[in-house]
Amino acid sequence: MITKFITPPILSIILALWIFASCSKNNNSEQLSSQESVQPSSSAQESTPTGQSEAKKKSAQTGRDTVEIKEKMFIAQTNDIYINKNDYLGKTIKYEGLFDQSTWRNNGKTYHFVVRMGPGCCPGDAAAAGFEVVWDKAYPKKNDWVEVAGVLEEYDDDGIPSLRLAVTSLKVLTKRGKEKVAQ
Repeated sequence: MITKFITPPILSIILALWIFASCSKNNNSEQLSSQESVQPSSSAQESTPTGQSEAKKKSAQTGRDTVEIKEKMFIAQTNDIYINKNDYLGKTIKYEGLFDQSTWRNNGKTYHFVVRMGPGCCPGDAAAAGFEVVWDKAYPKKNDWVEVAGVLEEYDDDGIPSLRLAVTSLKVLTKRGKEKVAQ
């Protein structure tokens, strides 16, 4: 759960720095290069008569790629997006996680997130990994397990550059995935 003490703009910075400051014993475990860490969605891979997949055809029509963050490498993929944001801005990001929200005391704004919990810097710590989400429909309940898809955008949040997903789809799921992930 995101505490009231971690402000949303600070969350972006924490997530980006987290990869460098982890004191996990698994620091030497398998790591993916930025090309390997993100896998395009394969939700519509039927071939057309021209041999082009429906997913590629849709990407060509919209000018956007879809990046699907999987459970197994959730933290690595999320960190790659924060660290290499210019490679992902304008692309659709899709993943599952816990819906959460927090009101920042300094400005009274309520921020909405879809996150999973990962290891913190020390044993027993937990840190949220995911993205702020915004959309014009009703949000789910706190702690609902959801699948979210949205376009990654950068915005100015009281003078701090921040990332968020402009949501195109947000579904509450009955089957929950792993809330706590290690990679």
